[in-house]
Amino acid sequence: MGSAFPDFAVGPQYDTTHVYVPPEDVDRFAQSFLATFGGQSTKQVVATVTPTPSSTSSQLLQTPVGTVSLLGFRTPVPYPFGAERTGYLVTDLDAAVAAARACGADVMVETFPDPIGRDVVIQWPGGVDMQLYWHSTKPVYAPFQTVPENRVYVSVDRAKAFVEAFVRFSHGRVTSDDPHAPGVEIGRPGEGYRRVRVESSFGKMAVLVSDGHLPYPYGRELMGYEVADLAGTLAKAKASGAAVLVEPFTADHRQSAVVIFPGAYVAEIHAISP
Repeated sequence: MGSAFPDFAVGPQYDTTHVYVPPEDVDRFAQSFLATFGGQSTKQVVATVTPTPSSTSSQLLQTPVGTVSLLGFRTPVPYPFGAERTGYLVTDLDAAVAAARACGADVMVETFPDPIGRDVVIQWPGGVDMQLYWHSTKPVYAPFQTVPENRVYVSVDRAKAFVEAFVRFSHGRVTSDDPHAPGVEIGRPGEGYRRVRVESSFGKMAVLVSDGHLPYPYGRELMGYEVADLAGTLAKAKASGAAVLVEPFTADHRQSAVVIFPGAYVAEIHAISP
């Protein structure tokens, strides 16, 4: 189905993973994440980034392989914040919200102002929460060296509805739909599952369709980061305080691993195999 809406995306480098960590772990997480992937942090500020009273430290960790919006709440986190996995910059927030609704999304948190713009939290079929945002001053960020892959777990019942809704909204395309992807990718070697890959101006997405029988840490990792040297990256991660939860394995022309950073942020890291 085609889309009657414009493409609201600005580019993958303007899309962030929302990482909530305890305030005492913010600096440790930032140091470990940047030591692993390179890049730099914006200045940390303390602000209210929700429509109801709250206080959090806030900063962007900008690396060549993905950006993190790092939040360390000093107050309890208001509902439903913390469940939104990503923030996507859009060119026109009100029009993007109308388009998302028309494509089947629910608005979980109506549009509200923040210190540098406006935000909204939406939920796609299958329970996938994300934030859309708009800045009053247009940001300018360098393109990524490699575009990260948003890892979305959905049920068999809602996979079709989610993919169709998001592809229509994002002007994306399904680049692969494998009903027998190797189960080792979700911690179930010797089995198969369905994996749908989507690309759009917002970036990359892997839709992982399962029965929910997922061994830890699968389903906890929000993003997959593509690097040139997996072994070297894992060495940097371990040296900076992260731990490897899933040792490297090879599937679908990738060598992949799963790590946990200080503050309990779980991430997949992969390198493309020849």
